Amino acid sequence: MMGREPTARHRRAQERVSDRTFDLMTVTTAFVLAVHANHLPWWLSGALIVALALRWWQRKQHAGRVPAWLKVPMLVVLVAVVTLDYGNIFGREPGSALAAGLLVLKLTESESPRDARVAAAFACFLLMAALLFGQGLIATVAVAIGLLPALTTWRSLEPTQATPSLSRQLLPALGLLAVSLPLALTAFALVPRLSSPLWGTSNTQAARTGLSDDMSPSDFTELLTDDSPAMRVSFDGPPPPNGQRYFRAYVMWDYDGKDWNRNAAGVSHSLPIDATGSIGYRISLEPTHQHVLPTLDLPLQAPEQSQMRSDGEVFADKTVDEVFDYTLRSAVHYRFQVDLDPATRLRALQLPEGFDPRTHALAAELRQRFGGNDVGIIQAALNRFHDGGFSYTLLPAPLGRDAVDDFLFNTREGFCEHYASSFTVLMRAAGIPARVVTGYQGGFWNVLGQYLLVRNADAHAWSEVWLTGRGWVRVDPTAAVRPQRINLGASSAAGDQLPWYQSGVLESLRNHWDIVNRMWNQGVIGFDALRQRGLLTPFGVRDIDTGMLERLLAISIALFGAVGLSWALWRRPEGDPALAAMRALERKLAGAGIARGRSEGPQNYLRRAIRAMPGRRMELDHLMRCYIELRYATVEPSPESLRAFRQAVRNFQPHRVV
Repeated sequence: MMGREPTARHRRAQERVSDRTFDLMTVTTAFVLAVHANHLPWWLSGALIVALALRWWQRKQHAGRVPAWLKVPMLVVLVAVVTLDYGNIFGREPGSALAAGLLVLKLTESESPRDARVAAAFACFLLMAALLFGQGLIATVAVAIGLLPALTTWRSLEPTQATPSLSRQLLPALGLLAVSLPLALTAFALVPRLSSPLWGTSNTQAARTGLSDDMSPSDFTELLTDDSPAMRVSFDGPPPPNGQRYFRAYVMWDYDGKDWNRNAAGVSHSLPIDATGSIGYRISLEPTHQHVLPTLDLPLQAPEQSQMRSDGEVFADKTVDEVFDYTLRSAVHYRFQVDLDPATRLRALQLPEGFDPRTHALAAELRQRFGGNDVGIIQAALNRFHDGGFSYTLLPAPLGRDAVDDFLFNTREGFCEHYASSFTVLMRAAGIPARVVTGYQGGFWNVLGQYLLVRNADAHAWSEVWLTGRGWVRVDPTAAVRPQRINLGASSAAGDQLPWYQSGVLESLRNHWDIVNRMWNQGVIGFDALRQRGLLTPFGVRDIDTGMLERLLAISIALFGAVGLSWALWRRPEGDPALAAMRALERKLAGAGIARGRSEGPQNYLRRAIRAMPGRRMELDHLMRCYIELRYATVEPSPESLRAFRQAVRNFQPHRVV
């Protein structure tokens, strides 16, 4: 019994993963936390990173599992904090948070090769789960890169004579990813797609910053500094000039002294527009998790799967939870709603009582000076913005209770929202019907891609006033203060607060990179069930059903298998010196009474020989590891290692087992 104890201890040491393997497991887990960081709570991400670092440090100091008395409380705390933060542990967000924590906890007990393989497989599953939150090009590439350390972890667990360099372990992982691409592309094209997403519940918390159906000071600040794409617009002909690129989203009617809110207007199939010319275009809208569909100024009709309101707003039947493409036409020059009914006029003149007395006094002064000349009042207000010391800034001073008075007479600084709000209040106080419109203005014309890129930074607010004989007319008071905001775009207007916007090289790189993103969105993310059914249209097959897709997929898999088998057989050397040496070893062991079974693998056979010859354990274990390394872990073994294995077999002289 005493003689067997060192052997058992030696066996446990042999089964423990190496430092290289554990380092690779740590890197793999760190990649998983990185790709999930954007939707995990910051405190949870930080806690998991700290726990991972502590486990790595503890393992460097003393190899071994973390005691159960410490792991169990950590598991309880993890489940508790996820439940408290999300309300449950089921669903996309809480499930991902819990799984990321479980992966970190798995490393506290990953000491054996089996645990390491399970941890690497679980990490691959979590990497794939990150695509539930975003399938953009960068996110997909990040997931693919995260697979490399996981594959290298499996590679490091293969039995070898010596620990190879990291590059020798990484190259096979890169090769595996490369050879898997054709099969992955085939599966992407042929695996039958669902008509609706598998993960059916939408996630409002994951909505990117977008326009809101209400407006108050500082609402736009985050939007104006968000450089991510909002939509891409392709036109039937040449694009309109920058000064005419106004994309309507929400129309704000009601003002309570602080906030503007939209008033649900009636549904209208067409607007009362006297149009002279129109333009056709197609919009590819990024996910907003809202119903609103921005349109170029005034649409003539609502696109499919949407409804249009009487004030020009367009709303989709469902929330825009993925890239949404729609086609429509809009009026270029028009007269809109020339006849204003009394109820609409009253709503467009309504102001809260007891707010902004100085603004009301200024409006009375303008009305007295210009009489019934509404155009003169509007121009005088715009001249005041232009000549009255006003400035455009994304960091305005805070406003008090009488926000419009503070802005017009005290701070005189702000961005589009401040100017649109104060101008609209001033017009209403002067008896001119007015309302606020929010949406986007400007954009970057991508010459190479032939589309207009509109970013969230192009969010804008302007006013509409109603004039006798002309109807609703767009007036942009921001243009009176900062004309380049309209003529050159948001990047020039925000240049004093965001200097990096002024970098021409950076802007060119951003907008050329957007072409790649657009191609990815159209070719990969936009590859839905409808496009899949038309996959064989160029070959004369107009519509393919699920059965045909399954048959094509089965044929493709069989072809890939045949190619792989042919390659393996072609690459197999005619004379295998390692196999020849193994046959010599088998003959020696058979002469000693240990014959190899017909269905027995080399590893099981040599382990049986070790049990039968405990005194020759070290020699047989060395021979087993050398053979597995030469035959299965190396594509082309070196001549030196082959010579060493043959010599070791020649030197092995077993005694007969009784």
